[in-house]
Amino acid sequence: MFTSESSLERGHTKGWFAEMAIIAMQSAASGLSALDLAMDVTANNLANVNTPGFKASRANFQDLLYVEKEASGGLNANNDQRPIGLSVGLGVKVSGTQLDLAQGPPQMTSRPLDIAVQGEGFFHVQVEDALGTDAYTRAGNFTLNSDGEIVLASDQGRRLIPIIVIPPEAMSISITNDGLVQYKMPGELEMTEAGRIETATFANPAGLRQVGENLFTATDASGPATVGVPGTDRRGMLAQGQLESSNVDPTRELIELIRTQRAYEMNSQSIKAADESLRTIAQLRR
Repeated sequence: MFTSESSLERGHTKGWFAEMAIIAMQSAASGLSALDLAMDVTANNLANVNTPGFKASRANFQDLLYVEKEASGGLNANNDQRPIGLSVGLGVKVSGTQLDLAQGPPQMTSRPLDIAVQGEGFFHVQVEDALGTDAYTRAGNFTLNSDGEIVLASDQGRRLIPIIVIPPEAMSISITNDGLVQYKMPGELEMTEAGRIETATFANPAGLRQVGENLFTATDASGPATVGVPGTDRRGMLAQGQLESSNVDPTRELIELIRTQRAYEMNSQSIKAADESLRTIAQLRR
């Protein structure tokens, strides 16, 4: 009888230790998965350190569910109330990636179609493809296409909305702080008005969807775009001959990369320790 009870007790103990080791391994594995995603976010930030108008992202973490073995406030063996509970967490996950919408430092270029938004607001461009019909960007590196339309200086040449046309023979282009575009023709003293650049704002710009090409599209989380004249209703003014640089801070991102690497190593050690514990438990004699 004694041998049977002792054997049952040892079996129960082994099962409890094995359960704890498995939970530890699963928690550490979730940490590796989350840290791998965070490293991807950091690597993308560093890759875009020279991308005009780029906005850095941050991975947000949150803990997973808990196994509650003893509830806080319950009664212990002495019939006293427990001041604390006994819970074991099941790991971590990345709850989302959050945009850093802080303005990047201005870069002086003196090019007439380089435009920076000084404050809130996005340029409105036309896409007309799988992305929809409208997209928004902070990148102000514009140029003219073969029709004289102002477009993004990219391989897709997205048109600025509203469409503004500059004749190819125009001698100079002027863009005011509130978006008025004018040009001067040869032999003329007065500037000719070509149109006005408008900028878009959102109730929650952090909810915009990143689609590549320095572009964002509106979502239910961001709310619809509110388009208007720069300098009105909290919209920033425009600065001609400037580009907004990426707001990525390389030093901060490198520090974050090192922190992620160290955390990755520690979680790897947790998996090794849990594996060794399981191996030890499996070798115990009954």
